[in-house]
Amino acid sequence: MKKTTNHLSLIALLVVITFTTQSCEQKKTNKEIKNEVFIESIKPEYFLLRPEVEKAYGYSHAVKIGNDIKISGAVSMDDQGNPTAMGDLGQQMKNCYTDLEKILKYYGCTFDDVIVENIFTTNMALFLENAAYRNKIYTKQFPTGSWLGVKELAIPEFMIEIELEVHKSK
Repeated sequence: MKKTTNHLSLIALLVVITFTTQSCEQKKTNKEIKNEVFIESIKPEYFLLRPEVEKAYGYSHAVKIGNDIKISGAVSMDDQGNPTAMGDLGQQMKNCYTDLEKILKYYGCTFDDVIVENIFTTNMALFLENAAYRNKIYTKQFPTGSWLGVKELAIPEFMIEIELEVHKSK
């Protein structure tokens, strides 16, 4: 009988400790919830520069969330998605910046709002020969970013692709 009483006492003690611990944890959780800050979700806004081409390849050229805009890599192509300025990296670069400027204008931005620029090229030496053109694009300051030499881009005729991240100030 003594053993049974001791076992029952031990079980009762464990139950009390378990409930007490859970109760304390719940109180802590309730306090944390009271202090939690909820941020309203901002719906992404998508932009298609060449809707048919972008749908065919499966991407959006840009997406804006709040004050931030991500712009997919621009390449030198016409409105049907055909490569332009084949073999001329300098002209392809200019064509990329022309398309990027259209997207920036759509969102009320300029190249001054660009915070990241990543450039992918199949010919780094030729890109470096043409890189000074960027001084005409970025007249106040240069964004952060990377220049990457790659084996190939989506279509063999593409020699350069430029992607941007933008922060639109209020």
